[in-house]
Amino acid sequence: MTEIQRIQTETRMSQIVKHGNTVYLAGQVGENGHSIADQTRQTLEAVDALLTEAGSSRKHILKAVIWLADMSDFEEMNAVWDAWVPTGHAPVRACGEAKLAEPDLLVEIIIEAAVAVEDC
Repeated sequence: MTEIQRIQTETRMSQIVKHGNTVYLAGQVGENGHSIADQTRQTLEAVDALLTEAGSSRKHILKAVIWLADMSDFEEMNAVWDAWVPTGHAPVRACGEAKLAEPDLLVEIIIEAAVAVEDC
């Protein structure tokens, strides 16, 4: 049986779970009170840090689920997302509208990725 590794674990959840060669990240958010572009950048910075800690990178993202508090922010969020995703490495993705945990949160991003493997 493949071991499950939990990283940055607290009572309610772990920030990273690794199972086999797959990395699962908890939903990441930016700081309250900033614009959708700022929150998206902050969220993606948090994703980058967690992927690095897990032995992965944005080039290895398999799936992204993005929740927006308001779908009218879709284009502005996408402008930041599109600049962040490496060319040729776009993951499968879903984006929807949801009421987030705090009223000032505008975006939450959930990531699944493969563990980075050195190119042969």
